[in-house]
Amino acid sequence: MRAVVLLSGGLDSYTAAAIAKAEGFSLFALTIHYGQRHAREVDAARAVARALGVERHLELEVDLRPIGGSSLTSDAAVPHGRNLDAPGIPSTYVPARNTIFLSLALGWAEVVGAHDLVIGVNALDYSGYPDCRPEFVAAFERLATLATRAGIDGARFRVHTPLIALSKAEIVRRGLELGLDYGLTHSCYDPGPDGRPCGTCDSCVLRARGFDEAGVPDPVLLR
Repeated sequence: MRAVVLLSGGLDSYTAAAIAKAEGFSLFALTIHYGQRHAREVDAARAVARALGVERHLELEVDLRPIGGSSLTSDAAVPHGRNLDAPGIPSTYVPARNTIFLSLALGWAEVVGAHDLVIGVNALDYSGYPDCRPEFVAAFERLATLATRAGIDGARFRVHTPLIALSKAEIVRRGLELGLDYGLTHSCYDPGPDGRPCGTCDSCVLRARGFDEAGVPDPVLLR
């Protein structure tokens, strides 16, 4: 019962990992330094990994800045105060990020003998990213079987997405049921020099909505 979990340090990945742990999985956490401007999340990922008591926390450097195409990996402005119901994919989308991350997780899973991957994608309260949809996850599971020695030998890989059909408020409530300390997490796309969340990027707005609808304060804002 080993699982490789993608751990960003955000609210969603923390909750997804905790759910996997509650289901009996031994966690191997993978955090990617991909050149993101909000590197504060890497410190949060380390804190979350310690809190979860993971078997191992692997950090990889995969710099996506030369590829470009995202305001999270460049000097382009991060949108603030955007209408979350507006059509189109926002500039914070990182081209093929979840495909790349899951591929790295799949490679490590083969090495540690895990057939389960965990990712905190969500198809309800999100910014319209194409690689957060159930169709993408199902396609990656098929690819994993075709592209690996373990798959050719008969193993079936499963990508667990325990949050995919939950609202942000439901995610918060589930995490609190598990006793999670969300004060360890970081969600902001464009934090200030002191690491404080901006409060107006998509991620901050979605997080605030989740805590508000769950009827509890966000511990990050109480510091």
